[in-house]
Formats: sequence, structure tokens, C-alpha cells
Amino acid sequence: MASYDVIIIGSGPGGYVAAIRCAQLGLKTACVEGRDTLGGTCLNIGCIPSKALLHASHMLHEAEHNFAAMGLKGEVPSVDWAQMQAYKQDTIDTNTKGIEFLFKKNKIDWIKGWATIPGPGKVKVGDDTHEARNIIIATGSEPSGLKGVKVDEETVVSSTGGLKLGKIPGKMVVIGAGVIGLELGSVYARLGSEVTVVEYLDVITPGMDAEVQKTFQRILKKQGLKFIMGAAVQSCEVADGKATVKYTLRKKETEAEIEADTVLLATGRRPFTDGLGLDSVGVELSERGQIKTDDRWQTNVKGIYAIGDAIAGPMLAHKAEDEGMACAEILAGNHGHVDYGIIPSVIYTSPEVASVGATEQQLKDEGRAYKTGKFSFMGNARAKANFAADGFVKILADKETDRILGCHIIGPAAGDLIHEVCVAMEFGASAQDLALTCHAHPTYSEAVREAALACGDGAIHA
Repeated sequence: MASYDVIIIGSGPGGYVAAIRCAQLGLKTACVEGRDTLGGTCLNIGCIPSKALLHASHMLHEAEHNFAAMGLKGEVPSVDWAQMQAYKQDTIDTNTKGIEFLFKKNKIDWIKGWATIPGPGKVKVGDDTHEARNIIIATGSEPSGLKGVKVDEETVVSSTGGLKLGKIPGKMVVIGAGVIGLELGSVYARLGSEVTVVEYLDVITPGMDAEVQKTFQRILKKQGLKFIMGAAVQSCEVADGKATVKYTLRKKETEAEIEADTVLLATGRRPFTDGLGLDSVGVELSERGQIKTDDRWQTNVKGIYAIGDAIAGPMLAHKAEDEGMACAEILAGNHGHVDYGIIPSVIYTSPEVASVGATEQQLKDEGRAYKTGKFSFMGNARAKANFAADGFVKILADKETDRILGCHIIGPAAGDLIHEVCVAMEFGASAQDLALTCHAHPTYSEAVREAALACGDGAIHA
């Protein structure tokens, strides 16, 4: 029986980061992982493979629509789906092997198998029971189901199956207009599929800034995606390799159906805690199946902690990483902190969409006096030169103090641009602080500065 200072269950972004930080802080550390590779959902069947397909399909789009205008003449590339899948797998392998190297470098034991917690301080894997002063549950999440829709990962697929289809479908129906559905939907639309998104609500990407939602949907429509909004899916029937999705339009109370070669079910994710034995050890769960924790990520059972998708909060890899580092600091006797008000979210379509902090609706609901600074990428020279001028940057600041309260970007490299605003918010900066900071020209980041200027006397290039 091996004994450790800490055993982490799960090697996703939260788990492997927690393990590395624990080891760096001098704790004897092990990580339990049942997959053949480290990295969890994100590296194996989530964030990383989807970004590979997004990048490849974006390159195809550029060749089809923009190369000729730049003087790049020749035949548009054809799609070798098998090679694209191989490129995706190579991307996965490179990253997962990188985590394996980091485990060896930091002397972290990888315990291969699926874990149960028979009691406080004990983790059982297979026939072996290991002891640990502390246990961190970092088991992540799995795709949510939908009544009437049975996933077979062939004709009706989750995000997992959606990344490795046998062929590019002629017609695809995406159930759910959230991040996963729109990212994968845009991949297949660029590869030639006729993509229709069926969404229960009247808006896409719930919780996002309303102006961004409208602009985003308009751009996706221009790219060929079709939308059926306010539609409650009733069932999905499969016959002869085809799927028929039946739905009810909520406002009209009328029934309709749509046929597809592939249906992607993308209605969100839920915590993955099956098989851990949390009931027997007495760990409390919320009504949504999330593990309850205090402000130090400890459950109601002393010595058992939880982070990432398994607990409350946004299901984001970087949120899990932050919690992993903070929890490790606490276990080492230091101070660990996560500022949940400054966690960015990104959708990696083209254009990208990114946000941090409050939306206008949230500020209105709170009765907060605020001002808005907005700048279109149409006024950004770099964006225009790169055929990427769709979208804008919007900064929200306190009307009296000018302190930045939120930022919403739709446009080129939005996922990278958002971080300068995150840093500014961490330091309690004002919009003027951002506006007075010199930005290199010509860069996309100048649009962020211009939006900050618009919170004051006005943008220069608007």
C-alpha cells in the first residue's frame, strides 16, 4: 500500500495542474487516471482536438474565399478527411505525451485505472488501496443527455463522436446553440456540410452579451449555418443511416421535423462522479450533481477536496487549472485564491468570441451606473488587411470611477485579446488606464485601446 501527501483523481487540466503544483511545493503526489493517456477530456476529446479541426477548416475557408484576392492563385485544396483526422490525432498525442513528460519531471506517480474512495484518506484503484493525507477530486464532466434523443456515436453523436465522424456528413443537425455546438457546427459547415442548429431558447450562446449574440448569429448565418430558434426537441429517430429530429416551435405550438445524416447533441455537460463512491463516504452533492465545497475547495468530508467541472461554476479548463493551483497552495500551507469575477470565456469559431466580467444586462439588473466604449474592427487596419474586420470590442466601465467592469469581443484573435483586459481588471484599472497604454501598430489589440478611449472622450479611428 502506497502512501502520499495528496492523490488527485483525474488528469484533466484541473487534475494534472494540481498534481504538478503539489509536487513543486514538495508534496508527495500521485494522480489516478483510467484513460490510456493523460490530459482528460480537454486534451483527448475536447478543447485540443476541436481546435485542430477548427484551424484546419479555417485554413480551407481562407483558401476558398480570400487567397485569390491576395494574389495566391491555384486550385482550392480538396479535403482529405482521413489526413485531417490524423493531424488532429497527432495534435492530441503531442500534448498528452507532454503531460506524461511533466509527470516524470516532477516525480508524480501515475496510478493507472479508475478510482473509488472507500473512506477518508483512502483511494482504491483495482485491487490496490492507497493512502493519502488529502484527496483532490478532479474528475471533470461528461456530455448531458436529452430525453427522446439516444446517442449511438455513429448517426447521433455527442461532442466525442462529433470529433471523429467516419465521413463529412451532407446534412448535420446540431441540437444546442452553445459553445460546443457552434464550434463543431462551424467546422462541418466549412467542410461542406449543410448545418442546421436547433435551439430551445430564442438566443444563441445563453448568458453572453446580447449585442454579441445578435452579431455572432448574423455572422454565422452569413457563413452558411441555419438556425431554428425557440424549438423544443421531442425526439430523434434513426432509420437506414438517417436521423429525423422532431421538434415543437414553442411560440407557435406547432410541430415540425428535419432530416440529417448526422445529429450532434450539444446540450451541455454534467459533472462526472459516477463510480467514485461519494455516497458511501458521505460527500455532499448539489441538486445538479455538483460536489459541494467551501471557499478552500474542501468538501464536507475533511481531507477530500474537489475542483473543476465536478463543482459549481463555469465548466472551463482554465477555471479548473486555477482551482488546481490554488488548492495545491492550500494543501502546502500557503494561501490559494481564485477571482471568479475575472475568468474569461472564449468561443473558438471564426471570428472568435471572448468575454470577461459583467454583461450590460447584469449591470442593469444590479442597478449599476455604467458607460460603454465600443469600437468596430472595421476601423482596425490590421483586421481589414487580413479580411477579418467583422465584429467589435465593447468595454463596460463604472460611470463614476471609470473602473473596468467587463469586456466583450467578437473578432479576430478575441481569445488572446481578452487577456489584457483580464490583467487590467485584476489590478483594478480604469478604462483610461487602458486607453493611455501604448499599443503596437498595426495590431488587433489597438481595437481594445480604441474601445477604452471610447469610454472617455472618444475613439480616434471611429
